[in-house]
Amino acid sequence: MTMTMTLNLASVRRAYRRHAPYYDVVFGNLLRSGRMKGVDKINSLPGTNVLEVGVGTGISLPHFKSDKRIVGIDISKEMLDKARSRVNDAKLSNVNALLEMDAEELAFADNTFDIVAAMYVASVVPNASRFMREIQRVCVRGGHILIVNHFTREGGLRGAAERKLARLSHMLGWRPDFALEPFLDSGTVEIIEQRDTSPFGLFTLIHCRNVK
Repeated sequence: MTMTMTLNLASVRRAYRRHAPYYDVVFGNLLRSGRMKGVDKINSLPGTNVLEVGVGTGISLPHFKSDKRIVGIDISKEMLDKARSRVNDAKLSNVNALLEMDAEELAFADNTFDIVAAMYVASVVPNASRFMREIQRVCVRGGHILIVNHFTREGGLRGAAERKLARLSHMLGWRPDFALEPFLDSGTVEIIEQRDTSPFGLFTLIHCRNVK
């Protein structure tokens, strides 16, 4: 399936500027199951240095173990402002930095992180292949990449609905018709685990080993 490439950084920033005031109440609850499964998986993995790409309002940050040293990045200033307030209020000393940054051009050296997490991000970035290459670059060889995302399904009512919604990608700030195979094929990762998550199995958790 050809992915609808109607996103750009400006449209993503606009979308999440709109979403920031109510993100936790609406999307935080809706996406909680997949996010918590992702955090639980990260907490169980070896390695200390963790990059959370698309940290958003920092809703996941209080749930990481204290021995995980977290760096979070996001393209949205408004979302990061909320994340910084959350870190300050909860006194999360294991959060090393929250940075405004483009996920397709990560300002980190190669092999910086033991674990890279991207929860509900892959279908948000304009160029998913470039994003995959970047998260592999900054992850150590043999390190872990954890992705939670919605991926489109061919055919049926769901597929038809996703194709229609794709026309609104620039307003939604993400692509409903985002396909799994082209995204994974753009990198060189070994899939360790893949499973559907709530709500209704609409999202997928993928745990990969970085074999760049």
